[in-house]
Amino acid sequence: MKKSIFLKLILCFLFFQSSINIAQEKIKTPYGNNIEVGKYIKINGTKLYYEEYGTGEPLLIIHSCGTDIKAMEYQIDFFKNNYRVIAVDSRGQGKSTLNTKKLTYDLMAKDLEELVKHLKLDSINILGWSDGGIIALKMGINNNVSVKKIITMGANLRPDTTAVNLWARKQVVEMHKKTLTMIMKGDTSKDWKKELQLDELLLNQPNISHVELQKIKASTLIMIGDRDIIKNEHAVEIYNNIPKAQLCIMPGRNHGAPRNDSKIFNEIANTFYSNTYDYTK
Repeated sequence: MKKSIFLKLILCFLFFQSSINIAQEKIKTPYGNNIEVGKYIKINGTKLYYEEYGTGEPLLIIHSCGTDIKAMEYQIDFFKNNYRVIAVDSRGQGKSTLNTKKLTYDLMAKDLEELVKHLKLDSINILGWSDGGIIALKMGINNNVSVKKIITMGANLRPDTTAVNLWARKQVVEMHKKTLTMIMKGDTSKDWKKELQLDELLLNQPNISHVELQKIKASTLIMIGDRDIIKNEHAVEIYNNIPKAQLCIMPGRNHGAPRNDSKIFNEIANTFYSNTYDYTK
């Protein structure tokens, strides 16, 4: 077993102890709806919306399924002080258009790779939550752009119950049933056809192999909460199959840690980005 797992677990425990009863700060900047910095780009057959903040090494921040840039406001607000943060609405979410009949993680990864190339970034760091973490892994596997460090929070390799807790899988199945019902009724209160693609994304994807994970060259931190949607043992599985990986299972935390416990989450992420690690030991 890699030694770094123990270091990270100790680190998590220390942050856990120091973060009790720390209230979330209110964010003043309208992340995700900032007309002063928001931009659109036509790329890969769709229109992506993104915002940039700060200067320094590029840090690409990718939100979770069905949300948008605002979901990552605590991370943007924290990291913009030391990084050039690029926050993106993934295809079909937030202000970005869908323009596909089948949404896939491969397609979304390609979208962001094209954005990185458009911005002429020599290399990037990536922080991805949930679906954003899956996209980050895909980008690391593809090696189409230079990725220095990756952090994933609550990512999975498979959609089945070997990776995802049964209660979470059941919730997605129920969401899918509701979506189909609303489409059949002709309901117009929501874009249910887009919701159907998001539901099917969660139900049927991703399907990432261990062989693919081993292609990741970037130093990678796999994070989950010990009360996460993703099973603890699945996080260990991902960690064990990435050559330069570290693992952090946050005690007492769930899938929503980037928002619900942003202070501890950001401190752990910042520690990883700020340090150099020896993976030969």
